[in-house]
Amino acid sequence: QVQLVESGGGLVQAGGSLGLSCAASGSIFSISTMGWYRQAPGKQRELVAAITSGGRTNYADSVKGRFTISRNNANNTVYLQMNSLKAEDTAIYFCNANLQLIFVSGQRDYWGQGTQVTVSS
Repeated sequence: QVQLVESGGGLVQAGGSLGLSCAASGSIFSISTMGWYRQAPGKQRELVAAITSGGRTNYADSVKGRFTISRNNANNTVYLQMNSLKAEDTAIYFCNANLQLIFVSGQRDYWGQGTQVTVSS
C-alpha cells in the first residue's frame, strides 16, 4: 500500500558531504511528520532529524549545524543533506513517515528499507 524508497548514501571521507532522499508513494491521504533515523552496529536506532508538514524541524544534538532536513509536500519527499561528516555518522539510515492512508482512519509509521552511509576517517 505504501512504499518509502530511499536513495543516496554511500562511502565518503570524513569532512565530506552526502545527500539522502526518500519518496513516499501509494494510497496516501496525508503525511504529518517525515524523518530520518539511523542505526549503527550494536546500537539502537536513533532519531537523526524530523520535519513536520508545516516545516518545523527537530535534530539530534549530534548532527545540529551539520545536517539539514527538508521536504517537498507536493511529491511526498524528504531530504537529508549531511555535511562535515564524521566517522561516528556511519550507520544505516532509515526514512520514516507518519501518515494516513486513503479510506483508513488514524495514522501510523512506515519505514524505508534503509541505506548505508559509511564515513572513512
